[in-house]
Amino acid sequence: MIPFSVAGVQMNVSATESNLPEMKRQLDILVHRFPWVQMVVFSELAVCGPLPNYPQPAGGALEVEFQHMAAQHGLWLVPGSYFELDQDRIYNTAPVIDPQGKIVARHRKMFPFLPYEEGVEPGHEFVVFDVPEVGRFGMSICYDMWFPETTRTLAAMGAEVIIHPSLTNTIDRDVEHSIAQATAAINQCYVFDVNGVGDGGYGRSVVVGPHGNVIYEAGSGPEIVPIQLNLALIRYERQNGILGLGQILKSFRDRRVDFPVYRPESFDNGYLNSLGPLSKATRQRPDTAPPTTDATPPAEAESGPVPLYPQSYDETGT
Repeated sequence: MIPFSVAGVQMNVSATESNLPEMKRQLDILVHRFPWVQMVVFSELAVCGPLPNYPQPAGGALEVEFQHMAAQHGLWLVPGSYFELDQDRIYNTAPVIDPQGKIVARHRKMFPFLPYEEGVEPGHEFVVFDVPEVGRFGMSICYDMWFPETTRTLAAMGAEVIIHPSLTNTIDRDVEHSIAQATAAINQCYVFDVNGVGDGGYGRSVVVGPHGNVIYEAGSGPEIVPIQLNLALIRYERQNGILGLGQILKSFRDRRVDFPVYRPESFDNGYLNSLGPLSKATRQRPDTAPPTTDATPPAEAESGPVPLYPQSYDETGT
């Protein structure tokens, strides 16, 4: 067994005040209660909140504070992410800091949550880092995980654990849990998904094992989630298959298909181009409402069918 202990901090995040003092307090409490923890992960945009009003420079005062926190407690620290300002461009960036306080990697979110995360540039680099004598970890942020190519690439680069800070305050958290389980199973890895609370999310952080099995799901309030991972299990299963069955990464390595969808010059993009621009949805008029999925016809009153929407649905009254 190769044990390595990771703790997620699911804490209240404010959109209007600095959360750095609370992050320090939570880290002090965590280390006091669970001194055996070796890595601590906070949620996406935990320190400054979800509004891009306070972009920080890479290597600036904020990161220096994180470096002091990691060195003070002698542990690996992934302090969630923050909006990073670099040459007039803003990125959603998660630093990785080692127990000596050195920044060993920075992951820029590859898929900002467009069209809602407007004005945020996508990153272009896949980030993995090694914990000496333990194993290789990969970085992913929130919406990145909805694109399986991102985590497949990290696994192909040797990542055995996917560290995944999230900020999910929408009604699709159940879907994200399914994606986390599928990601862990198809890549034979651990997925450590840490969400925030308050302005920083609806909680329900989740840790998933290499069988796609949920090891732990947090509630919707503040919570510390310390989990001991066994990376020897990852290596055994990648050699011998999940539960002695599918050897997914080997099959991916030995594939004979070239996935032409990733080569625009040899793939018909007509359908994708027909979907229209990437923009926020708008209120729909009655004549453009999506089809109902209910097989039962709507009830009818004496005056006729019950309308799906009020007659004056939009501001013009039409």
